[in-house]
Amino acid sequence: MDLRNERELANTRKKLQLLEGLYHADKSECGDDEELREAEMESLTRLINQLKEEIARYKAHHAIPRGTA
Repeated sequence: MDLRNERELANTRKKLQLLEGLYHADKSECGDDEELREAEMESLTRLINQLKEEIARYKAHHAIPRGTA
């Protein structure tokens, strides 16, 4: 998905912050089912990386050209 405006960028940043919070909470948790926990961590990592890529892509396409500011 490509972000189309500043509102979507802000929402994506909020989602990223929430997912990173979940990741750190799950990382410190000791559960009974280690295999399930690892799958959750992998899923969270993929989602976090996807959102970071979307944010970076948006910033790259909406960067202010040098010499115009």
